[in-house]
Amino acid sequence: MSSKRLSVVVTRRLPDAVETRLKELFDVRLRDSDEPMSQAELIEAVKEADVLVPTVTDKIDAGLIGQAGERLRLIANFGAGVDHIDVDTARSRGILVSNTPGVVTEDTADMVLALMLSVTRRLQEGLSVMQNGDWEGWAPTAFLGGRLGGRRLGILGMGRIGQAVARRAKAFGMQIHYHNRRRLRPETEDAFEATYWESLDQMVARMDVLSVNCPHTPSTFHLLNARRLKLLKPSAVIVNTSRGEVIDENALTRMLKAGELAGAGLDVYEHGHRGNPELRNMPNVVMLPHMGSATQEGRLEMGEKVIINVKTFADGHRPPDQVVPAML
Repeated sequence: MSSKRLSVVVTRRLPDAVETRLKELFDVRLRDSDEPMSQAELIEAVKEADVLVPTVTDKIDAGLIGQAGERLRLIANFGAGVDHIDVDTARSRGILVSNTPGVVTEDTADMVLALMLSVTRRLQEGLSVMQNGDWEGWAPTAFLGGRLGGRRLGILGMGRIGQAVARRAKAFGMQIHYHNRRRLRPETEDAFEATYWESLDQMVARMDVLSVNCPHTPSTFHLLNARRLKLLKPSAVIVNTSRGEVIDENALTRMLKAGELAGAGLDVYEHGHRGNPELRNMPNVVMLPHMGSATQEGRLEMGEKVIINVKTFADGHRPPDQVVPAML
């Protein structure tokens, strides 16, 4: 397939350097607005494009794919997660799906530690006092938090990001524990001095901090449901930078309100950007607007991966980051 004739539709604004390069290589339609495309706009896009470049805010489900024209042959996702794309339906239509794995690993792991520190050291409360002009001076018992060193960290999902979190947390003196679909190789466990738990229930009940780093799949939806959340110690902190659907957010909110958990650091929410409003008023909850991967370097690297995937496809080869069911 000739790259000069390849029609590429991008659903959101991307970094200028990425858009410029796409414009140089392909017949690309860029997005003037940074607002998500409407359903009607997405339908128009899949009907006319050879390649669609969506983001996590675009729901590429079976209904939308069913309306795709004969030209659509690649969905080159700008992002690692593909739970918003019906990969199986795409494959059944002969449409390849690619993503941008590995790019957000270090940035997201940084944010996990930032949220851990923010909650355990009560940064939200300190910021609020300063911003409101209410600070009356230092006091020996004011804003007492807890140190991370010595705490047990339970990592739910020990993939790239989970291991990057473990590496950072170990440097802070935390004890590393993890639950994963597959146990790590012994040499990897030894490097982190990590303890593997086959039983998620048993691990959750013993942790001081729980970090969610697994993808959203049918098997992980509400993996941390009300029953499992109740296993956490009242002094425990939960951090989620992965997918909001992994946690029963209403159950989490009830427990935080009742004082059954010490705090939470959240960058993702069960219902998209609509986090439970009650969480916003809790001093022991830090809420961020899905900033885990939001670095200039990361966004540029994601764009570069998209370009490589599209260019490789245009040259008649399979994209290097093609998503297949075994990866999900």
